[in-house]
Amino acid sequence: MPHAKSCKKRLITSRKRNERNRANRAMMRSRIKRFHLNIASTPAEEKATLVSEMYSLIDTQARKGLMPKSRASRLKSRLAAAAAR
Repeated sequence: MPHAKSCKKRLITSRKRNERNRANRAMMRSRIKRFHLNIASTPAEEKATLVSEMYSLIDTQARKGLMPKSRASRLKSRLAAAAAR
């Protein structure tokens, strides 16, 4: 347990951030899995909107620092390929 006041605050804030990041990461993973499961049965008109929503989600999470930009780019590329099939 930290003794200094600033260290105690760091511990509290890092725990909060850890919980928030964990929840965001879980939400993103489940949305990606749901996208992969439903993309085959989705009509072509709706695929574009689904891909756009997923792009937005991935960009937002990358901007928040949840993943590196290169991983976000790779995910978006793979989602686009899955939608094109």
